[in-house]
Order: sequence, then structure tokens, then C-alpha cells
Amino acid sequence: MLFTFAVVLSSCGENADPSGLSTANQSNLTKVSANGTPMTQQDLDAAKTKEPFAYNLALLVDENRLGINLTWTLVTGYLVMFMQAGFALVETGLCRAKNAGHTMAMNFMVYGLGMIGYFIAGFAFQFGGIGLAGVPNLGGLAALTNEVTIPIGGVNWGLIGYKGFFLSDGTYDVGIAVMFLFQMVFMDTTATIPTGAMAERWKWSAFCVYSLFVSTLVYPVFGNWAWGGGWLSQLGSVGLGKGYIDFAGSGVVHAVGGWCALAGAIVLGPRLGKFNKDGSSNAIPGHNMVLALLGCFILAFGWFGFNPGSTLGASTNGSLRIGLVAVDTMLAGAFGSVAAMIYTWVTGAKKPDIGMMGNGLLAGLVAITAPSGYVNPICAAIIGAIAGVIVIVAAGFVENVLKVDDPVGAVAVHGFNGLWGQLSVGLFADGLANYGGLQVKGLFFGDASQLVAQIIGAVVCFVYVFGISWVFFTLYKRFFGLRVSAETELAGLDIPEMGSLGYNPDAEPYALPVGEEGMSVAGAGD
Repeated sequence: MLFTFAVVLSSCGENADPSGLSTANQSNLTKVSANGTPMTQQDLDAAKTKEPFAYNLALLVDENRLGINLTWTLVTGYLVMFMQAGFALVETGLCRAKNAGHTMAMNFMVYGLGMIGYFIAGFAFQFGGIGLAGVPNLGGLAALTNEVTIPIGGVNWGLIGYKGFFLSDGTYDVGIAVMFLFQMVFMDTTATIPTGAMAERWKWSAFCVYSLFVSTLVYPVFGNWAWGGGWLSQLGSVGLGKGYIDFAGSGVVHAVGGWCALAGAIVLGPRLGKFNKDGSSNAIPGHNMVLALLGCFILAFGWFGFNPGSTLGASTNGSLRIGLVAVDTMLAGAFGSVAAMIYTWVTGAKKPDIGMMGNGLLAGLVAITAPSGYVNPICAAIIGAIAGVIVIVAAGFVENVLKVDDPVGAVAVHGFNGLWGQLSVGLFADGLANYGGLQVKGLFFGDASQLVAQIIGAVVCFVYVFGISWVFFTLYKRFFGLRVSAETELAGLDIPEMGSLGYNPDAEPYALPVGEEGMSVAGAGD
């Protein structure tokens, strides 16, 4: 009772706006731009004194602006949430029928388990200090003011946030609620990536613990460094472009998921029968390519929330660029799938590979996720086409060189193409996007230092995510066990781990009614 009362009280705070009536305010307007130049406090003070009607009208206009932005961000968040269905179909289709229930269940439950972890601590770690930097499109989020920092060279380098646990501690706020929903579904995308790489041999109990681990420590910490006002985003303070830039998360979402998947697949080991004694590999085909490609289409649809939604608004601060972001997204996906089809058609078996066409689409979408807000359509097509080739080469490298068994190609799609997306910002950003004064140029448009910032971000992403994930999976394997028994793996995980089959046979054989044994069935024997 006392704990509940304390949590309710802690939800209230000086800067929070649970009613939505005061989010549009003077301090918020100082960071808003309709023409690339944000308004200053001096501009507002002058207007308040000399033109009070115009000043008050501006507050009303700002409330409408925020209404548009909050609605846009929520709707695109709903699209990203629907991507979970796409992941579930892709991974289930690319695995064997005897594990369909288990694979689908992982994709289903990672949503709830991951959300709980993010609600408890992940959001606070990631965005507990974002209000210090400000998010003007969502009203500033001024209640999120706690960030652990290290002062070096006159800069307070952010390490991790610590406000917003359980969405309490003064974070009962309309803007923060929108930010939580949008970022939660992004985290869930990260969390579901390793379920494909570790499918068909992973204990259900281990998966459940992993879901809490990735949503509280893996995704949020790197997410803070890149998006939460942390130190990677501050690299511009020492002359490295505009700091590490990752518009919609090729690194924060996809590379994090890919490198976590790589660590997990290494520690878990390959499926039985995947590799021969001489190190050569055997193909283990998925059971339903129809499901897999349908899942790819759903993911491509959801990506229109993923990338354009990352403006966190559709009004002011350069947010009208959402149309270009959407076009870049669709072009990169299309070029990725076509490039993958052509590459497999002219090499290897001399046939277009159905699975790789799907993974080529996803690779192009992953790669364009970071640069989508900063590049033109031609560059987006180039980025996507290169991604379509990278995914095939990387899949071969993971399987034949690293000897890692990844049933769905998650490491190649998300890890290696997440890396390509991170670097693409530093190569192709053309400096023409302007988000509240933020303009980014890459190497090909005159700023080599931006590429350096991207390389630093990519290296840090791999080292931190792979490192902490490898330690987690290794310790869990040592003390609790990650993998099902050989007997369970051979029989299929559905019954032993879940208690039911993904594809249930008829409960009893079909029998004709008595006296109708001779009745014909239409079409039978034709």
C-alpha cells in the first residue's frame, strides 16, 4: 500500500504535464524553427512586450503544432509495432515446421517481456536525461533531466540516464508518454532480431530472461549514447561532424540486434546436422517461404513508420521532409531485393534465391534506416543496392568462415547492414536536410569528419553490444543452460518447450458416416 502510494506521488513532478494543457509554452518555442533558424528567447521576450496578441497566438499555434507531432509519432509507432507480426512470419517461415510454434511464440512474447523491462528501467537508462538536450517536436520533455555525465574538456559527456523508472518520478507527462511508446516499439525490434538467429535450439526459459536483459541493458545504454543526449551524439563538440548520427537506428536498433544475435548464436552453437566434421555446412531449408515473404512485405510496410516517424513530428523543424524519408526508404528496399536477386541469379546455383530476395529487401531497409533523413533518392538507391549484395556475402561469411549457424540470416541482415547504414551517413549525407538547425554532410559532400564520427559509433556499438551479450549468454549457459537437449531438438521444440504444436494434426482420423462408405468426394480421383 505504502509502495503504491509512493509510486503515485513520484509520478507527479514540477515539469510534467499530465493534462496536456501546458506543454505548449514559451520555453518550448525557443527551440522551434519554421525556416531553419530557431527562435530565440530574445525574440519571444520582445514579442511578449510589444505584440502580446501575436505572442499568445503563437502559443495557440504551437499547441496545434504539438498536436500534429504527437499524433504523427503515435501513428507511426503503431506501424512499427505491427512490424512484430512481420518478424514473426519471416522467422517462422524460415525455420522448420516442427519448431513453428516455439519460434512464433518467441516473437509474440518478446513484445510483452521486452516492454516490461523497458518500462521498469530501460526507458530511464536511455532517455532519463534527454530533456537536457530537448526534444522540441514533442514539447521539450523537460521533466527528463537526470543524466550521469563525466566533465572533460568543458563538455559534460553523457553516460546513462536515471529518471523515468516505471514512468514515475515526475514523468507523468503527455510528451513523455508518446516518446515512451515510440521508443518501446523500436526496442522491441531490436529484441526480436536474436530470436531468429538462435531459433530451433533455444530454451524458452533462457529466452524469457534474455528479453529482460536486452530491454534493460543492451539496447538502452547504446541508445542513450546515440539518441539520449549521450557521449556519441556529443562528438561534434570536438569537431567530429555533428556527432554520431543515426536517424532511425541502423545502429541503435539493427546493429545492436545483429551483434547481440551474433554473440548468442556463437555461445549457443549450431543446430544438430548443420556442420559436417570437415567444417562444411548443410542447408536446412525453412518450411514455408510464403510466410517468410509475406512477413517481408509487412516489415516493409511498417518501415514507413520506422523511418519517417523518426522525425518525431510532421510540423516545423524540417519535419516536412517526411515524404523524402519515405521515398528513400521504399527505394532502398526495392534496390536491395533486386540486387540480391541478380547476385544469386548470376552466381552459385544460377537461380534467383527466394529467401535472399526477401533478405535483400530487409537489408536495403536496414541500411537506409540511419541515413534516410539525410540523403537524396539516388543515394538511397545506391545504399540499398549495395546492401542487397552485402547481405549475401555476409551470410556466407557468417556460415562458412565464422561457422555460426543463423537460421534466418539475422546477423547478415541486421548486423552487417546495420553497420553499412551507420557508415552510409558519413558518406552520403548531403547537408540539405535541416532539423531545427541540424544539417549533416558526409565525405562525398565535403565533411570527412562526419565519417570519423560514424566509424567511432559503429565500433563502439559492436564492442559494447557483442561484449556484454557474449558475457551474458556465456554466464547463463554456465549456470542455467541455454540449449534444449539433443532429443528435444531432434523431435522439435513445440511440444517439449511449449506443450502444443504450431501445426496441429486433426484430432482424429476422418470417417464417413455409417452407410455412406461408397459416397464419392467431389474431385477425388479426377
